Amino acid sequence: MSPHFPPWLKKRFPASGDIAATREILKKMGLNTVCQSALCPNLGECFARKTATFMILGNTCTRNCRFCAVEGGETVPVDPEEPSRIAEAVEKLGLRHAVITSVTRDDLPDGGAGHFVASIKAIRTRTPQVVVEVLTPDFAGKHSSIDLVITAHPDIYNHNVETVPRLYPRVRPQAGYLRSLALLERVKVKDETIFTKSGLMVGLGESFAEVRGVMQNLRDAGCDIITIGQYLRPSPAHLDVVEYVPPEAFEDYRAMGEEMGFLHVAAGPFVRSSFNAQEFSDQHMNHASG
Repeated sequence: MSPHFPPWLKKRFPASGDIAATREILKKMGLNTVCQSALCPNLGECFARKTATFMILGNTCTRNCRFCAVEGGETVPVDPEEPSRIAEAVEKLGLRHAVITSVTRDDLPDGGAGHFVASIKAIRTRTPQVVVEVLTPDFAGKHSSIDLVITAHPDIYNHNVETVPRLYPRVRPQAGYLRSLALLERVKVKDETIFTKSGLMVGLGESFAEVRGVMQNLRDAGCDIITIGQYLRPSPAHLDVVEYVPPEAFEDYRAMGEEMGFLHVAAGPFVRSSFNAQEFSDQHMNHASG
């Protein structure tokens, strides 16, 4: 049973602003967003600012992580026109920082890496000034797939560890903590000019010391950016919230991350992997490196 819902997690839905316009563009272009599919609590705020995180390769995942609202099941064929539609949507929305993620596609030989590359290239061709961030799955640890995405040189390569290693069997049973760390480390080894990023959720029963250990592991792997947010249960079928972490604990995580040497630390109850992603590029990047 989840603990009592605290006052600091009550969020006011923003005035409509451009929410409808953003929805209409995405619908017209036939694009999925993780904002909608993962039931993100920040959807209204982001859509009102005409920002969104594009989710490629369909809306159905081949894994069944216990925290995620994206559904598992039968996957769809890869749509070769999707990258060009994403590039058009980036232009229509006037994005300066575009984030591309995907469902996990263990059914594809390259895990969908080639589709990430096509999406990066399409955006760079149409709007070369845009900073491109990718948030990829672990590609089952296949070096060839990871290297394919690295070669396309996204400005930021994000891959989330999601939780502390002790909780992986319950939270991410088909993933591997060391595999995720190895992916991030490989990006830096192959191309040190790419910024690397990772994120994790708290409130699943981890200790402060365990989170500190993950943060240190990420720094040791060369990770530049970290995001830490509160896990919120998307449905009764998902994992219970063990604890609602108070705002002051997130401040402690932020201070600790800065002391460890992360270039950017976003920590707070509503922080999500791609939420306000543009803040980093505004502070650290004058323009896209592609």
